[in-house]
Amino acid sequence: MTNLSVYVGTYGKYNEGSLHGKWINLSDYSDLEEFYNDIRELHKDEEDPEFMFQDYEVPDLINSLDLISEGYISKDIFEILQAIEDSSYDEEVLEAYLVGYGYNDEVIEDIIAKVEEAYSGEYSSDEDFVQELLEGCGDIPKNLPNYIHIDWERTARDVMYDYSASNNHYFRNL
Repeated sequence: MTNLSVYVGTYGKYNEGSLHGKWINLSDYSDLEEFYNDIRELHKDEEDPEFMFQDYEVPDLINSLDLISEGYISKDIFEILQAIEDSSYDEEVLEAYLVGYGYNDEVIEDIIAKVEEAYSGEYSSDEDFVQELLEGCGDIPKNLPNYIHIDWERTARDVMYDYSASNNHYFRNL
């Protein structure tokens, strides 16, 4: 994840009518302590600055985890970013899972483990997903005679009781 930027000002400056601050790329830091040391240096003209994250540009996945707000950056953000980077899934798959199943203050490793267990792939439609699923299981021969027709729409509707889809990513319901 390369686009993780926050605009860091202070509430003191803001209350005085100043938006003085700087865009900071979180990817340039290895941990929260290093980040805070840098922004303390940026705002060293204040005795005890109360940092204000006036704007931020982060992927939707990070937004959905509520890791950043105007006055808050989660102490776990760098560990979460590292876990996401270390996982075998791109952020789009993880985000699709969270959209479909929600986020209940779980640790990111538990979310990734659930995705590993449930993720079934990316497909353009329920029908394409179900056809490949059933053919892959050997339930349907690949070379059906041309006089046999399968109602993939109806089959998909029935099979989808056991699956969920979000942004063309399919997950088995756990």
